Amino acid sequence: MSKVEGYAALIDAVNSQRERLQGPPRPDFWGGATAKRFRADPKREMDDNFQVLASFVRTDDVFVDAGGGAGRISLPMALRCRQVINVDPSPGMIEEFQESMSEDGIANAEFLLSDWLDSEGVQGDVVHAANVTYFVRDIDRFVARLEASARRRVIVTMWSVPNPMHNAKLFNMVYGEAQAVIPGHTHLLPALWDLGILPDVRFLPQVTTIDGVIQLPAYPQTKEDAVGMALEGIWLAPQHRDRGEAVVREHFAELFQQEREGFIPTWLPDVRQVLITWEVGQLGDNTA
Repeated sequence: MSKVEGYAALIDAVNSQRERLQGPPRPDFWGGATAKRFRADPKREMDDNFQVLASFVRTDDVFVDAGGGAGRISLPMALRCRQVINVDPSPGMIEEFQESMSEDGIANAEFLLSDWLDSEGVQGDVVHAANVTYFVRDIDRFVARLEASARRRVIVTMWSVPNPMHNAKLFNMVYGEAQAVIPGHTHLLPALWDLGILPDVRFLPQVTTIDGVIQLPAYPQTKEDAVGMALEGIWLAPQHRDRGEAVVREHFAELFQQEREGFIPTWLPDVRQVLITWEVGQLGDNTA
C-alpha cells in the first residue's frame, strides 16, 4: 500500500467510526455555533506564528485560502496583501466570513462557496490550507489542486497533534472506544514524498507571543464555563451533548486542575504548529 493509499484508509476509518457512533454527517457540519467559534477580529494583534506565515506573502500577492472558513487567517492577511480569496464549502462559515469582512470594511477579499476539489479557475500567488488535510481522503488530488492554483508557493499548516484529536480522551470516555487516528503531519509528509514533493518543514514556537510579549492562556474561571469548554468542538455530536455533559461532570476532578489562573484542562496534549511549504512545480505527473 502506498502512503497516499494509507492516508485514504485512515480517513475511511475515521468516517466509518463517526457515522457508526454519531450517525450521518449534518448538512452543514461546520455551520452554526461551530462557525462562530472560528471567527476572529481581522484587526487583532497577530501572534508570531501568523507573522511567520505572512512572511511568505508579498504586498502585491493574491492569497488563496483553501478551506479558509470564517476568515480567521485570510481576513488579517487581506490587510497585508493585494487580494485574498477564501474557498470553503460551509454556508455557515462563509456567512461569518462575509459579516466579518463587511463589519471591518475589508474590500479586497472575496469568497467561493465550494469544496476545494470542486473549485474551478481559482488562482493565487500563494495558496494556503490550514487544518484542512485532516479531513481530505483524496490527498493526492487535493495537493495537485493546491499546486495548480498557486503561481509561486503552497503552504499547509496544521498542529503536531491534529486538532480533531485534542479531545481524544473525552471521546474515549463518552463513546467507550479509542478515537480513530486522524492523519497529521507524520502521515502527510510521507504522502508528499510519494508524490515527489520535498517540502520545507518548520515547527513554530509553542508559546504565543505578540510583539515579543508572552500571551498567557485564558482558562475558564467557573466550573460551568469549564464544562462548557470541554463540550466544544466537533468530537461530540450535538445529539450526545447531554451524555457528554454527564461524563464531564462525573470526571471533573480528573479532567481539570483548579489554579489561580482558572480551571486548567489536564487532558489536552502539548502541541506545536507545523508549517509545510514548497515552491510550485515539484509535483509529478502521477497525480494528474
